[in-house]
This record gives sequence, C-alpha cells and structure tokens, in this order.
Amino acid sequence: MENRARVLIDCEDAKGLVYKISKVFYDRGLNIDNNREFVDKEHGRFFMRTVVTGIFNAKELQDELKSVVPSDAHIRVIEPKNKKIILMATKESHALGDILIRHADGELDAEIECVIANHDTLETFVRRFDIPFFHVPADGMTREEHESHVMKLVDEFEFDYIVLAKYMRILTPVFVKAYAQMIINIHHSFLPAFIGANPYKQAFERGVKIIGATAHFVTDDLDEGPIIAQDVIPVNHRLSWKDMQRAGRDGEKIVLSRALALVLHDRVFVNGNKTVIF
Repeated sequence: MENRARVLIDCEDAKGLVYKISKVFYDRGLNIDNNREFVDKEHGRFFMRTVVTGIFNAKELQDELKSVVPSDAHIRVIEPKNKKIILMATKESHALGDILIRHADGELDAEIECVIANHDTLETFVRRFDIPFFHVPADGMTREEHESHVMKLVDEFEFDYIVLAKYMRILTPVFVKAYAQMIINIHHSFLPAFIGANPYKQAFERGVKIIGATAHFVTDDLDEGPIIAQDVIPVNHRLSWKDMQRAGRDGEKIVLSRALALVLHDRVFVNGNKTVIF
C-alpha cells in the first residue's frame, strides 16, 4: 500500500542538493507529487519541501536523506494527518469563533484539544461546539504563578501548536521557551508598526491609510516573532478608531485562518526571525 509524506529539509546550502535528494526518491521508486525549494543566499541556507508517494518507511527514508545532505540538516518526513492544537483566549470571540466554525465544518484539518481562557466569558459559546473549555483565572496571581497553572493543564494534552486566539496576556520567557516555535499569535495591527496595546487607536492618531493583521510565531520580543501571514484593509479619514477596530476584526480572523492552514500543512520554515513559506 502506497504511503504519502511531506519531506521538509533545511540545511547549509551546497551544490547538487536538489539532484542528490531527488535521486534518493528516484532510487526508492517514489513519485514526486510536488516540490518547492529556496536558497537564502544571504545566510547560505537551503530549504526544500517535497510531497512524495510510494512504498517506504519514514525512518529509513529520513536516514537515507541524511546521508546525502550537510551534517547540520534538519529533516522531517511527515505522513499527513490532522495535527492537534490548543486554543487560548480571553474575552473576544471573533478569532476563536472562526476557528471553531471551520473545525465544525471539517475545514480546519486539525483536532482541537481544548480551549483555555483566563476569563469564563466564552465558556458557554465554546461548549456549543463540544470542545472542552478550561477557565484558569489570573486574579491575585503573578504572571509566573498563573502560567504555572496554565502549563500544568497544557502538558496534560498531546499537541502540535498553541494558538492564541486573542489571548490578551503577555507570555513570560519561561512559557515561550517551553513551547518554542509552537505558539501562534494573531496581532491586531500590521506589524512591526503599532505594537502593544490598542494599536487601532495608535493607527488612527497617526492617520494611517491602511490597517491590517499579522499572524506570527511568539518569541520573547513582544509582537516581533517570525511572521507567517499578513493582510491589509484600506481606511480613510471618515473612520474612527473604533470603526477601524471593527473592520480589523474580519482581517484578523482571515489572517489567522490563512496562517493556520500554512502551518498545519507543513508549509512554513522558520529562518531566524523570518519564515520561508511554500
């Protein structure tokens, strides 16, 4: 029975890599259904995403690929299946609701393990979708104390990504390090401009002609992690900052959905503080 896999390779650039990698597939009788590659010439890094079908053992294929690429190579042979995600929220429902609806309609290509929130505002809403909801209040706690409770809960689940669907708390370096390159955030502005609180009001006061949304991996630098997806919406002088905020919410959920689709289908490589998207 034929298998199907996404083969992801990033390594130091070298001559003949595409040939050597493709020869491994050919010698094993595998068919290349899709292939994309990119060389970051500034840093000498090679990236390749290939979808192959045929009869193979994932571990054996990965070991053989290691023998033909530079020793620093990061190789993943991923047999397609729905990834598992944890959603974190506060009070706003638009981004969270969009994800829950896509999941209910079978469009998300992921399994939602649970929703964790620091307020109980969205509990009734989430339970309509038969998704477990956990309220972890932060009242009277330091960030570190609150996060210790959240992390204990998170670690009860097997998951691939944590999605911050308008989770309005700044994460500590301890939390970010524990789940490095696994936390995806949606920011209600066109980064890197107007970071932090109330960016729509900042944008209004600056008289911008576009607003936008940015989905990115979370790092210790507030709202400055590697960008996965962005989009913009034209605005003008007729709109108040609250009008901009309302318009921006549609952009936020669309951008987050687009970013999730890229990540869940293994189309994103982190390259320093950038991403390579295939």
